[in-house]
Amino acid sequence: MATNAKKDHEKTPIKRFLKIIGPGFIAGASDDDPSGIGTYAIAGASLGYATLWTALACVPMMIAVQFTCAKIAMVSGRGLAGVIRKYYPRWLLYSAIGGLVIFYTHPSIGEALRGTFVPTFSWDAKSLATITAIFGTSISPFLFFWQATEEVEEEKEAGRKSIIDREGASKKSLRYRVTDVTIGMVFSCLVMYFIIFTTAATLFKAGKTDIKSATDAAEALRPLAGNGARVLLGLGLIGAGFLAIPILTGSIADAVAEAMAWKTGLSEKLWKAGKFYAVIVISTLTAMQMNLLGINPISALFWAAVINGFVAPPLLVIIMLAANQKKIMGKWVNGIVTNIIGWATAVVMAAAAIALVLTWGKA
Repeated sequence: MATNAKKDHEKTPIKRFLKIIGPGFIAGASDDDPSGIGTYAIAGASLGYATLWTALACVPMMIAVQFTCAKIAMVSGRGLAGVIRKYYPRWLLYSAIGGLVIFYTHPSIGEALRGTFVPTFSWDAKSLATITAIFGTSISPFLFFWQATEEVEEEKEAGRKSIIDREGASKKSLRYRVTDVTIGMVFSCLVMYFIIFTTAATLFKAGKTDIKSATDAAEALRPLAGNGARVLLGLGLIGAGFLAIPILTGSIADAVAEAMAWKTGLSEKLWKAGKFYAVIVISTLTAMQMNLLGINPISALFWAAVINGFVAPPLLVIIMLAANQKKIMGKWVNGIVTNIIGWATAVVMAAAAIALVLTWGKA
């Protein structure tokens, strides 16, 4: 005992930090994917500082939702799709999976502070679509599945191959995951905030409110990076894509595989989980075909985020119900704070989506 205590005491802060971070931090980093970057750039360019408050609002919501997804997987030993398959009707499972697969300088300090701390929005289709897209790309359905999937993958890597071996979680492991998820979500929202801030301070201020390409978005970086702005943004989008696309396709593949009771997981050999890997290949190739259709890439990313804003609320309801059932979670059902924030997230996202539908015809 004394030896173990000494070893823990001798661990450097960096080693302790690296032990804590994991799926939550990766989820936060991958959340700022090309869809998120495009959506935040459009928000800043078209509405100025008015949507900065969403970055603050998203922090507690994202933490509560992602930790709930992580906890469900850690306690049940299954991914999110596996839990839905076992405890809920199949039509609900297939509906959830179907929704996941579809689409996949010189700032005004006063205005920036007001936009950050005073929620502002207009009851018009453009503003509501932007709010819905921001919530949809930040509190993204694919991240729900990714978080749960990665928890199971880590358990498998630790040698706990069967569901029975993986069931249950310690208070310490859940505490670690709260810290991990919090770091990841705060990081994600900081990136969101500064993308909106930068495009609001440059493009919106210059009257360039309609972003149609990465070139338009790159103009926001010109005051800082000069003529290298396009290259800088291009590298950023490529880097974000390399991080997010494997997570997105992996999440879809795992959700589909669990729903169909196939062998699943990146830790599995190719010949043992062929159907799982086939879904990854097919979804990747399908996404690549978008380049051949002549679709405006920035608009496609934005409307993909809007679709996520419609898909997320019903999925959040399922997640919150599962997290409060003792037959699934045992003693680790959600606490009051997590429930309040989690249900509030579902209500807010549903309200934004409904308001968008009601105002769309008036645009």
